Amino acid sequence: MNLLANLRHLKVSHLLFTVVVAAILLYLIIPVLIVVPMSFSEARFLQFPPKQWSLHWYEAFFNSVEWMSAARVSLITAFFTMVISLPIGMAAAYAINNSSLKIVRTLQIILLLPMMVPIILIAAGVFFVYARVGLISTMTGLVLAHIMLALPYVIIALLAGLRNFDMSQEMVARSLGMNRFRAFLAVTLPQIKPSVVSATLFAFITSLDETVVALFISGGDNQTLTKRMFTALRDEIDPTIAAISSILILASLILVVIAGRNKQG
Repeated sequence: MNLLANLRHLKVSHLLFTVVVAAILLYLIIPVLIVVPMSFSEARFLQFPPKQWSLHWYEAFFNSVEWMSAARVSLITAFFTMVISLPIGMAAAYAINNSSLKIVRTLQIILLLPMMVPIILIAAGVFFVYARVGLISTMTGLVLAHIMLALPYVIIALLAGLRNFDMSQEMVARSLGMNRFRAFLAVTLPQIKPSVVSATLFAFITSLDETVVALFISGGDNQTLTKRMFTALRDEIDPTIAAISSILILASLILVVIAGRNKQG
């Protein structure tokens, strides 16, 4: 009898757990289920569910000089953020993984702070610093700010790979005459390749989707896509925003899937 009671209790607990998880996932997916269909509406304003289907707002996006300019700024910023944050994050992750010095642990906390501090505080701080040094509305300012925000994700992804790697293999290569840098490139780097790819993709996604800091520091010819979307949403409810959101969702989803499959491989 006790065994039957325990089995029933486990089944009930499993069912409740499944229901809770399903409810959370549905709550997270609902915005996507609403935004994507609205992007195919023919209506002049955001409408759900669409009464008529059309690709008009996707055409409006790709045919707009202003939207294309903002998209180009976002892509350029994301590219340079990815290219610059990867070697910096790799050096930091390598140092953190191989050193037990207190100063390195302190450095780790500092590098991960952008992930822990509310983004609005970071944006305000960056704005006041940039206002003093003249980096507001510049590509350089955007890239530097996005590197700061992307570094924690790069470091965490690379640390995961380094901590699963047997560093004695690199030590063997060094004992055979290789210097540390060459041993890292020849032995360590190929074996943590999945983590490197994941870090690269996460840096790109972090920059591409960033909004709050861009609202403070981007503008003029260097206005990001996310800032222009926010401005358009504030000034006019334009369904083009739904089309752009759908494109960004699809792009982010594809990159995350690639990172996940690469990690498994």
